[in-house]
Amino acid sequence: MAIKILSVEQIREADSYTILNEPISSIDLMERAATRCAEWLTNKITDQKVKVFCGMGNNGGDGLALARIMVDYHIDAAAFIVHHGSAFSNDCSKNLSRLESLDPGIVHHIQNENEIPDIDKDDIVIDAIFGSGLSKPVTGLAGTVIDRINGCNAITIAIDFPSGLFADTYTNPRKGSIIEADYTLTFQNPKLAFFFSQNDRFLGDWVTLDIKIHPDFIAQAPAKNYLLTKQDIIPILKPRNRFSHKGNYGHALLIAGGKGKTGAAIIAAKAALRSGLGLLTVHLPEEAVVPLQASVPEAMISFDQSKDVFSRIPDLIPYSAIGIGPGIGQRPETAAALKLLIQEIKVPIVFDADALNILGDNRTWLSFLPAGCILTPHPKEFERLIGKTADEFERLKMQKEFSFRYNCYVVLKGAFTSITTPEGNAYFNPTGNPGMATGGSGDALTGIILSLLAQHYTPLESVLSGVYLHGSAGDIAAEELGYQSLIASDIVEYLSNAFMELSD
Repeated sequence: MAIKILSVEQIREADSYTILNEPISSIDLMERAATRCAEWLTNKITDQKVKVFCGMGNNGGDGLALARIMVDYHIDAAAFIVHHGSAFSNDCSKNLSRLESLDPGIVHHIQNENEIPDIDKDDIVIDAIFGSGLSKPVTGLAGTVIDRINGCNAITIAIDFPSGLFADTYTNPRKGSIIEADYTLTFQNPKLAFFFSQNDRFLGDWVTLDIKIHPDFIAQAPAKNYLLTKQDIIPILKPRNRFSHKGNYGHALLIAGGKGKTGAAIIAAKAALRSGLGLLTVHLPEEAVVPLQASVPEAMISFDQSKDVFSRIPDLIPYSAIGIGPGIGQRPETAAALKLLIQEIKVPIVFDADALNILGDNRTWLSFLPAGCILTPHPKEFERLIGKTADEFERLKMQKEFSFRYNCYVVLKGAFTSITTPEGNAYFNPTGNPGMATGGSGDALTGIILSLLAQHYTPLESVLSGVYLHGSAGDIAAEELGYQSLIASDIVEYLSNAFMELSD
């Protein structure tokens, strides 16, 4: 099952449910979380000094428990308590007493700026000041501590969540201080803020640690945001029958390519054929025919009446799915042909690239999009379609609203590509890497999704598995070639490996 992305409030409820129904005391659940963190840290620490900065709430309790466990592991650790409030939480107070009983000399209190310790660049800093429960910007003494930590160039590890960052809403870094972690060790389920580029410099590499939150709560908790897993995709892919033939695997129409942009059609066509498609016809202008046929001999050709652009739709009856957009341009005759296609379409369709740009210039056409269609914008194309947004939380909200309003699936491409559905759900994809930020990568995705649609996968199945496979192929290619040398054709080349990895 896809991993549920829970709100901060739900995470609190999950802790309470676990405490009541496992049953386990809250201090022992905190100990379990600290132990998981310590186990992860021991694989990273050699002979560095560890400085644990703790708040006065439960995140501080996690940090104090972690400091004590590290001392038990014979690691050179010290705890520094930031007095940002008037009282300790109950479990934080208990863990402070336990640590002081073990060795009072490793506990230090920060009640003013002069008591902030020096931090060497070779130290390891643990942030356990606020965690994910924060609801207002961090200023004052705690803000000064955070600024000092950020300026020290030491490896910084946030426990649960970087202090100063909000988990469920946008955080304005100009209004308060935020820990810039190299690693974030979070518990059980990821948080929504993890999936937005604006938070990357605060989160670093994040890891989810299993602290055995009660599975009944996770199963019952309502969620609208999910992280895809390999186990979600494996059951989607259909096995092939011994007696099957090409007619069983669909006939797709790809409308792509134009003068100077035949490469987009070639990449999309190759990706479609590498994704299990039975038959592929590519509709393109005359100038693009020879390069396409030379590069993709398996594809059939439908000729446009124009020599250099898409200007008319062919007979649509033979096709089980249609993809349109890569390299078609935005000429008036192309826009007119796209409008006619929207009116005539009777099979699943995926819109990409210039098709999206034309729709962005003609937003009144959106009301006529066929139900269940798929749109695959990158952020700029999304902005043209929907408008500018203040931050990525707002953008996700608008993406969901768009999917609901127009009964369509929106694939917003990028790191953790987000997929929104007409039901209001969002799925984040874990596969993919920075090497895929290259021309033609999106064309390959269009081809994959088109292929799956033509093979009679549902639109939801097509986008979930298509996006996952696309990213997985890029990851496998990057392992062989590195990020810098990766090109879109490599994604197509390694699609077979991505499919085989799902069948292992």
